[in-house]
Amino acid sequence: MKGSIYLQLAYFTAIATMYTAIALGQNSQTTTQPLNPTRENAPPAEAFRVLSSSELQDRQITPYLAYQTALAWNQDELRRDRWSQVKSASDLLQLRAELRRSVLDMIGGLPAKKTDLHATITGTIAANGFHIEKLVYQSLPGFYVTALVYVPENNDKVHPAILVPAGHSPVGKAHYQALCQRLVLRGYLVISWDPVGQGERSQFWDAKEKKSRYNLICAEHAVMGNLAYLAGANLARWEIWDGIRAVDYLLTRSDVDGERINITGTSGGGFQTALIGALDERIKVVIPSCYITALPMRVENRIFADPDSDPEQDLFGFLSKGVDDAGILLMMYPRPVMVATATLDYFPVQGARKSYSEVSAFYKRFGYADRIAFVESYNGHEYSVANQETALGFLDRFNKMPVRHGLPPVTTFSDADLQVSRSGQVTVDFPEGYTLPHFIAAHSDEASLRNSKTLRELYRSERDPDVDSWTVSRYAGYSPPRELRWEAVGSRTAGAVQIDRYVLHHSSYLEMPLLHFHLNDNHPKGAILWFSLDGKASEKDWPQISKLLQDGYEVFSFDFRGLGETRMNYRAVSSDAPDLAQDNFDAAYVNPLASVLADYVYNSLLTGRPYFFEMMDDLKIAELFVRSRNSHSNREPVTLAATGEARSLATLFKEIDPQVTILPSDARSDLIWSKLVAEGQEQWPIAFLMPYGATVKTESKTEPR
Repeated sequence: MKGSIYLQLAYFTAIATMYTAIALGQNSQTTTQPLNPTRENAPPAEAFRVLSSSELQDRQITPYLAYQTALAWNQDELRRDRWSQVKSASDLLQLRAELRRSVLDMIGGLPAKKTDLHATITGTIAANGFHIEKLVYQSLPGFYVTALVYVPENNDKVHPAILVPAGHSPVGKAHYQALCQRLVLRGYLVISWDPVGQGERSQFWDAKEKKSRYNLICAEHAVMGNLAYLAGANLARWEIWDGIRAVDYLLTRSDVDGERINITGTSGGGFQTALIGALDERIKVVIPSCYITALPMRVENRIFADPDSDPEQDLFGFLSKGVDDAGILLMMYPRPVMVATATLDYFPVQGARKSYSEVSAFYKRFGYADRIAFVESYNGHEYSVANQETALGFLDRFNKMPVRHGLPPVTTFSDADLQVSRSGQVTVDFPEGYTLPHFIAAHSDEASLRNSKTLRELYRSERDPDVDSWTVSRYAGYSPPRELRWEAVGSRTAGAVQIDRYVLHHSSYLEMPLLHFHLNDNHPKGAILWFSLDGKASEKDWPQISKLLQDGYEVFSFDFRGLGETRMNYRAVSSDAPDLAQDNFDAAYVNPLASVLADYVYNSLLTGRPYFFEMMDDLKIAELFVRSRNSHSNREPVTLAATGEARSLATLFKEIDPQVTILPSDARSDLIWSKLVAEGQEQWPIAFLMPYGATVKTESKTEPR
């Protein structure tokens, strides 16, 4: 009996052992059998989502925009602290000199040599009390400027003169003829010219179609301005130079009083007025209209109120180097200056009052209270007739002109009447001339000879957050500076794959959604950071993720700030070029000529750390988290797996962090900034906009590909 019991126990033990072995074999097979790497077999979209989604077209202050705005105001506070150190007139002059050096550095300096203007009058227009001369001059050899000169016929042998730079209008100078006529009928000799990329100065003219490849408002500026950043300059460099050469032209005329030269303009013309007036002290009275504000307010409102790209107005470091619009005004001290504003402008009038108040305090303290003024009219973005009348009174006072009231009627000339070139475009009339991309490429070549910094050195020098030194811990409702706090927000399985979801909190306001894909603990090849310019992995990327898991990796994937789940779910529509937002939402969001991402990028330039470097910061933050979660990753290099255009980012990141490895791919990474500038490439991902990019020295013998 006892023997039969032993036999039964042995039998059941054998059966149990057999089933255990089968089960273990099945489990082993589950973790090693090939995954089904097709999009059709991908987990549902919800498995890849970390944050709660919001509705499209929703205007919102995203965490990234809140971060940018807070940073801008913090830099404004630092600027005001510096200004508070001014105790004497000599202190003020020293501050003014610092501001001038900063601005010149931001725009890439000014051309070193003034060449022959080759000024030519191509025709005249007779009018009542004045005539208009059609002028062409070369601000640089082969760089043609079309201008109108309004000449008073009041029997005076010499006249005070005034520059009227044009704002953003497709017809350029012709749009501002009413202001010019009011000035000339007041006795001023007026010069108004087409800014590069507007009016008769399209730089991308299609002679066959008889139109620009872009709009003549902001889009040509966006193309040229983005290239100028790469060359270590700013589009403003050449706009300012056109104006300085206009002053040179005025001084060649016997009917101009060289001691009474002034400037006024509105919108983009207000920007030019401020910068030309600040940098050219031959100009005695400066009146910018509808431009001056406080830039932290523009950081906050531009996406919703004015999404057009204006690279010339976003000087790299404008805020971080302590300038802002108030600094531009202070550069004019102690010359007479008036700030003209509009209550309903998208350049916030509160910011204009703030900047004016700061600068007027210096004027008053040092005995020049009568030389600074402020005027506001209740209207939108325009140089109102009421503001023009007040401005003319201010001009008359400092030009020793008679006191007058009211404005004379004007005669409207057609755009064709005011055309200076025969064809209407300088690139057609002067085929031997050069377009601005030619001069940008030449400047890049010169800057490359002077610059000896590598990408790593630039990364370390431009407000480096030093992510490597941060501590890592669990999130408890607050994220202090220089720390990474992680928050687990759930997991789900997809067959044998586990997908853990995290939110990484850092830098006050910023949140990074991150996914961790793994097959239990079976990842002998270590950790991979997978990323793209669309954001972290989604169901369409499941074949790539599955292949990496099957190859023995655990995969971490995240969203760069402002992309993926952290993007603003809003379509920024330009009133000047609404067609730019007509693509699908994803394409419209990143359009390099006007989009939410473009405005994020320009905001990052104002605050002194390019978005391109912020993307690298995000890579380092994700890498820091990976190393903190896995002891294997602390010993082995983290591997980068980038898809599409993001491979260029991975290649360049290795210049910053040589310890990472990059997963080989058949796709080529061919973003070379110097090549973009040399070839005048018109469009490329706005995320890669990197000031000085075309001039950096690589640490390898060849440029990164």
